[in-house]
Amino acid sequence: MTRLMEEYRGRIVGELQATLGRTNIHSLPRLDKIVVSMGVGKAVEDRKKLDQAAEHLTQLSGQKAQICRAKKSVSGFRLREGQPIGCRVTLRGRRMYDFLDRLITLALPRVRDFRGVSAKGFDGHGNYNCGLSEQVVFPEIDPETVTAVQGMNITIVTTAKSDEEGRALLKAFGMPFRADG
Repeated sequence: MTRLMEEYRGRIVGELQATLGRTNIHSLPRLDKIVVSMGVGKAVEDRKKLDQAAEHLTQLSGQKAQICRAKKSVSGFRLREGQPIGCRVTLRGRRMYDFLDRLITLALPRVRDFRGVSAKGFDGHGNYNCGLSEQVVFPEIDPETVTAVQGMNITIVTTAKSDEEGRALLKAFGMPFRADG
């Protein structure tokens, strides 16, 4: 069992019961999945950039990245339907907790001028979205092998019913939210 999973079952469940005023542990919010995606716009011209982004995503998640294809053709972007345009990985269970632990303790503190993540990234149903501008903040990625800096979107899906419950859950995990909201 991972460190964060043990911490959830031990300490965080008790904190959430006190914070939310519930006695049934099954009604408490918990993590469902984490989706990490990279949109590689340069993949239209150079397929190698997409392959490198998928390789980096595989390295930092511990799971093979899935190549995403365009759903529509857009002539302004020289994009055709079915053309490879990005990659994503959906993490559940142990890998999800491992990734969240590395994100909170290793990657986010390495972001330049980091003051915390925005608390405005919630969607109204307790799920949280945030973005990173470069993949090099993860220690698994060797900066010497990176030819193009690529950003990524991280979606943390929870079973929370509201943003307040989701915020309480992520704060208990140690997510560094910005003080200004």
